[in-house]
Amino acid sequence: MLKRSSMILMSVMLLFATFLAACGGGGTSSSGDGGDTGTETPPVAEENAPPVKLRVFSTFGGTDAAREAFQSALDEFTASHPNVTIENDTMSANDDGFRTKVNTDMNSGNEPDLLFYFIGADAEGFVNAGKVVPLNDLLEEDAEWKGGFIPDALELARQEDGNIYAVPLTGFYEGLFVNKKIFEDHGLELPTDWDKLTTAVKTLSENGIIPLSVPFDQSHYLIEHAVLSAAGPEGQNKGLKDEVDPNWEKGYAAIKELYDLGAFPKDAATIDLSMAGNYYSEGLAAMILEGSWAIGGWNEDVRDQTTVVPFPAVPGGVGSGNDIVGGFGTGFYLSKATYDDAAKKDTAVALMKHLTSPASIQKIATANGGTPAADVEVTGLPQVALDGFSMAAKAASISSPIDSKVAQETFGNLRASVYAVIQGEKTPTEAIADAKKVEDDNRP
Repeated sequence: MLKRSSMILMSVMLLFATFLAACGGGGTSSSGDGGDTGTETPPVAEENAPPVKLRVFSTFGGTDAAREAFQSALDEFTASHPNVTIENDTMSANDDGFRTKVNTDMNSGNEPDLLFYFIGADAEGFVNAGKVVPLNDLLEEDAEWKGGFIPDALELARQEDGNIYAVPLTGFYEGLFVNKKIFEDHGLELPTDWDKLTTAVKTLSENGIIPLSVPFDQSHYLIEHAVLSAAGPEGQNKGLKDEVDPNWEKGYAAIKELYDLGAFPKDAATIDLSMAGNYYSEGLAAMILEGSWAIGGWNEDVRDQTTVVPFPAVPGGVGSGNDIVGGFGTGFYLSKATYDDAAKKDTAVALMKHLTSPASIQKIATANGGTPAADVEVTGLPQVALDGFSMAAKAASISSPIDSKVAQETFGNLRASVYAVIQGEKTPTEAIADAKKVEDDNRP
């Protein structure tokens, strides 16, 4: 696991460094049409081709920053394939029902033709059940399609069995986003170490400002950063398959410390990730733990005042204070049922290739600020996005999220324990021990 973590670090650092060079100081165009890739169009369907209906399930809907860009890519395909009808089925990845819907569909014979979903532990169930097809041969047979990807993007998309089942669009980073103006107005330094973070929390709380906007139930990013900053990349990457790393407990103890200092919204027990984001976007909160995809959804004034830093090292842990979460964690899967359907196969493959072409990747990356999986230039990004790329390029380590390393039931247990720990109903030791039991019961 440590070897793979090192590969991720080297690969993603190179990726971000390359991307920074392409971005320069940003640009003025946000159309996503720069360069030759912007004019790429899918091949035209044969005249009088029989009608084909495809369902594509993804997270590109609702308030997602790339919603319009993704719909545009679908429209391009149907314009050149008038015989094709596409059902654009979407659901927010922040909605707890997202994973449930995907697993229900995949296990009930209702698989979407193309599925945009997580890579890693989340996909193991339907991958191992043969519900999706390995894409290795398709990639090897189409040199142009394969050559459109940055090699490391495909390498990081491999499952544990060595196969590529999902082709990525954009990568991501996560971090502690900070409203610089609020910090400056209160004479605070950026929270680059634990003392500066706790000082900021106490000062902001006393002045009626939400220091750190997070929910307790959907505590995905709070858990990820607290554990990584306490356990370091090696401890985080081990997950809970083997022995329990005691530094995971220190991460939960750090969450409790922040709570006792007044770090979180007063209604953190009842809000979700969307509402936590609204608090930050409206300038009511000074910090938020989020991913690069969130930037496009914030109010412009707040976005312009924002920078991002790694979550500081937890005292007594082994994190460096410069460890971040990132990588390529999602991609498009092709249903085995669709692949075996002669009436759908070729069209579905053509659509997947179009949605993951350099032109489509450029549009999506321009819209959501993600790191493109293709060698394309993305311009017009806000300064906070460039700050994020710089943070990633300078990181001591880049690790994939915890929920890609433990069973879904385990991560649900870890989330549920956040509230129990801050309320004193469980100790951090008990919380991690409970999660370990769930992991042992749900992983082979």
